[in-house]
Amino acid sequence: QVQLVESGGGLVQAGGSLRLSCAASGRTFYDRPMGWFRQARGKEREFVASISWNGGETGYAESVKGRFTISRDNAKNTVYLQMNSLKVEDTAVYYCAAHRNAMPGVSRERDEYEYWGLGTQVTVSS
Repeated sequence: QVQLVESGGGLVQAGGSLRLSCAASGRTFYDRPMGWFRQARGKEREFVASISWNGGETGYAESVKGRFTISRDNAKNTVYLQMNSLKVEDTAVYYCAAHRNAMPGVSRERDEYEYWGLGTQVTVSS
């Protein structure tokens, strides 16, 4: 059974930092892009960041560029999202996802991701 399990969410004050982790089990995803998405209450799930199979390429939503950093450790089958300078508007449930295809590059398209975690709540207070 394939599972993606996010952890590291919580409550933090504006300006603070959190590091999210996403551990995969049941299969490996070393050969494809991984991504982070988020969904705020009442809004659609949106792209946050993506990383290529070997970590050589990354992509970010404009709203998080310069503040968030995505990384991966294929030996541990784990993806990370370091979030700095957090803002109240970053409050959301954050989801980890694995692309449906083994391929180079990154992807910002939600529909191209096949495997999803259950999410971890990030709440940023003012």
